[in-house]
Formats: sequence, C-alpha cells, structure tokens
Amino acid sequence: MPPFTSHASLRAALAGVDLGGRHLLAAHAAVSFSDVAAGWSLALDRRALAGSSAAIVTNEQLAAALALLDLDGVARRMVVVPADLRPEHLASIVADAEIDTIVTDRDPASFADLKVARIVPCGLPAAAPGIAHDAPRSTEWVLLTSGTTGVPKMVVHSLSALVAAIGAAPPASKSIVWATFYDIRRYGGLQIFLRAVMGARSLVLSKADEPVADHLARLAACGVTHISGTPSHWRRALMCASAGAIAPDYVRLSGEVADQAILNALRAAYPAARIGHAYASTEAGVGFAVDDGLEGFPASLLDATRSDFAMKVDEGTLRVRSSGAASRYLGRAAEPLSDADGYIDTGDMVELRQGRFFFVGRRGGIINVGGLKVHPEEVEAVINRHRGVRMSLVKARRSPIIGAIVVADVVLDEETSAHTNAEGQLLKDAIIRFCRSALPQHKVPAAVRFVPALAMTTAGKLQRDHA
Repeated sequence: MPPFTSHASLRAALAGVDLGGRHLLAAHAAVSFSDVAAGWSLALDRRALAGSSAAIVTNEQLAAALALLDLDGVARRMVVVPADLRPEHLASIVADAEIDTIVTDRDPASFADLKVARIVPCGLPAAAPGIAHDAPRSTEWVLLTSGTTGVPKMVVHSLSALVAAIGAAPPASKSIVWATFYDIRRYGGLQIFLRAVMGARSLVLSKADEPVADHLARLAACGVTHISGTPSHWRRALMCASAGAIAPDYVRLSGEVADQAILNALRAAYPAARIGHAYASTEAGVGFAVDDGLEGFPASLLDATRSDFAMKVDEGTLRVRSSGAASRYLGRAAEPLSDADGYIDTGDMVELRQGRFFFVGRRGGIINVGGLKVHPEEVEAVINRHRGVRMSLVKARRSPIIGAIVVADVVLDEETSAHTNAEGQLLKDAIIRFCRSALPQHKVPAAVRFVPALAMTTAGKLQRDHA
C-alpha cells in the first residue's frame, strides 16, 4: 500500500517536508510549494468554505492547482472543470453536483445566470495568519469524462483512490522535475500533479495555446527530468526540431494506444531515458504500467494476485477492478459504474497474440466494412511503422455498396515530406502495399491522404469522428 494514502488532504502531504526549491511552474508565473503551504489563494477563508460543494472553473491551470490545494480537506465536494467544457453544459453540472460555490480566476459576472451562493476569486497564495487548520474532512474529487458530444459524465473519486498507484518518491542523485503535456484538469494530468505534490517535486504546467517548440524550450529551461503525455503528444513533439532540447530521465505515455512505432521513436530520441506506457482511465484509475519497451502487455498480468487490482477480458473487452477506481457516477440519471463484482467495463478492446494482449481500439469506434469490423487504431499501428510516417488517423468514408470503406490521413516526417509532393502517389501506393502485407483486405485503406497535421482534442488524443 503506498504511504500517501494515509494523508487526509493534499496540504497534509506537504506538512513536515522540505519544500525548498520546489515550484509549480506555469508559462506566466511560478509559485513555490513553501508559499502554498504557508498561504491561501482564495478570497474566502477555510471556515467560510467548510463543507461547501465547489466547482473549480478557471482559465489557468495554475489557478486550478492552487484551488485544489486549498479546497481539498475543506470542501465536501469539488468538481474539476476542464477549460474546454461547453458553457451551456455548466448549468447542468452545477445542478447535478449541488454546487453552491464557484472558484474562479474569470470575471464573476460571467456566472450571473448560475444559481450558486457565492463566486470566490482565486489568485496567487498570500500569507494567511490566524486561520485555523481544522481537522481535514474527506473531500469528493469529481472529474469530468471526455469524448462526448453531450454533457460529460461526472466521476467521483477520493484522494486515497487517486493516489493509490503513487508510490514513495525514490531517492535520486539529482532533483526530479515533472512535466506533462496534459491539462491537470483531466485525469492523466491530474495524476502527474498529484505525483508532484505527494513527492514534493517541481511541476511544469502545460499551456493550451503554446506552440510545441516553445513548450519544449520551456521544459528544457526548467530542467525537466520526468515527462508524461499521450502518444499523440509525443508524436507532435518528435516532429519538432527542438525535441532534442530536452533530455528526460523518464518518459511516460498513456491515454491512447502506445504502438511500437512511437515506443521505438522515443527510444531513438532519448536513449538514456526509461520509457514506459501506463493504462489508466477516468473511471478505472491507473491500472498498470509496462516498462519492457514493447506495445501491449503480458497476458500474465491477468493472473497476477493483488488485493488492490484485478482485470479480466470479457468478450474482447478489458474490465478492471481497482482500489484506484472511482466510486460512482454523480448526477440525477447516473448509471452504475461497475458490475456486481466491482469490475468496470473500460470499452477498450484487446486481442491475445502469443502470450501478450494488444489494444486494438475502442468498442464505440469500430468501422463496419460490409459487415466486417475494423478498429482504426489497429490500422494506424501498421501505418505508423512505415518508414517516413510520423502519425496517422484512420477513419470511415461512406460507401453506397458496402456501407463504409477505410481511408487514412497521414503525416509524414520532415525529411520524407520535403521529398514528397502533395500527390506522392508512389508513396501512397507503398503505404497501402505495406498495410496489405500485414492486414486482412477489409482493413487495408482504400485511400491515403497526406496532411500537414492532425487535429487533437484538449485531452491530447487524436480527434475522432465518434469521440
């Protein structure tokens, strides 16, 4: 059992720890953990906010981070609202979560239509003498799901569940500085934020509109040693000339299928780094990490005997039971989160090959080609192995005969792109032949298009039509 689960709040994790030189580093400001521990960033004190149900609605990640540190152990519930939540959905979130307090760095007038008791501004920590440190309460952490066109689902976690997969910070010969391409208001980014706080490590926050080259330069300037992101984050980073500016000790991937192409590319770019990919989801929590340099995971993980984690495959879908899982969905029409045995259906499809499970895609993203199923991620993994390809997106195109055909948008690496015109028919034919050698005919793209970039969601995943 990780030692941090005994902490009743984030602030308790900082108590009695040497915080010297440890910071939260945003593009526009830096805040020391020492100031966080001694100060307060909200316009109301602890007593006024005790027992509140608060929504953290901020423009800046730094403001959200400071609000989390102040509210945990004080509020009975806090809903972490991502910056990209559609404004028309906020009222439903407020109603279903029984929100009475909005904590924000925005203009309070922008929340005039919401029925809440108070709007509380947040800023940088200020000294807060005389404010009692009452015994912390257990705060519900509510995260929102992504990949939906309707109102996102609200997923309820406890702090102990969120940090269940975080072990004690190992002794290091040099200072660890964490960074993440994620937004900390999503599960993947929040995990890295919690690792930094629990280990009293500096953390460099991402910025939504920051060019990749500028972000990498900022990471290098901060001396980042540990970096987390989705495979799509990493593919975009490796396409940038300044990818060599950083020299991480540890590279972590999660959130999407980590295929062999991106693992090999990261190994070539950062030969001294430990490179691992982790399986996690907002509902199921952090499941497991794979550090052997190979895509997929050993089948033996299904047989591992652990009291805090178990998983199984049912009808091709991975199901997880974990001490790090969420407790329930929140809302008036909330559905059950798990089955009677405590297993959560992740919706991730896997396939067993020679003693190893490989992720082939999401159950809801299947393309139907004349009654045959195609997982876009499986085809992308093959295309991405082709020399000269940096990343790809496979999707369906309507067909009057068989319902749909498979097509692919492909981003070439810089060198290949410089020697290939927009048509590049010979290279397109070569990619299709490459797919034909590795895939059944119905999975082979009927057409390939070269594009300069692929759209990504704010969660760092490829933007798919079904998401």
